[in-house]
Amino acid sequence: MGLTSFAVDELGDIVFVELPEAGSKYEPGESICTVESVKASSAVYAPVGGEVIEVNTSVKEDPEKLNKDPFGESWLVKLKIANQDHLKSLLSASEYESAVEQSKH
Repeated sequence: MGLTSFAVDELGDIVFVELPEAGSKYEPGESICTVESVKASSAVYAPVGGEVIEVNTSVKEDPEKLNKDPFGESWLVKLKIANQDHLKSLLSASEYESAVEQSKH
């Protein structure tokens, strides 16, 4: 789980990331971590319910990585999904890109 390039662009330069502890459990839509930029502080919400099984500590130590590579090495957490049916509510990459384009108009 991480941020999209659209989210990173909207936030501006990211300077701080607060991540959860491994073993923490979340419901869909629940705030899972916080990202701070020079513009604002924003909650990041769990897209699905599950348990955090791994945290990317390198992003916590160097949050600027998110500005450069949100889809690569800059993931935030890995979740063990509690209910596979939650995946049905997520957008595909193309659906998300289409929604972002429509929101710009």
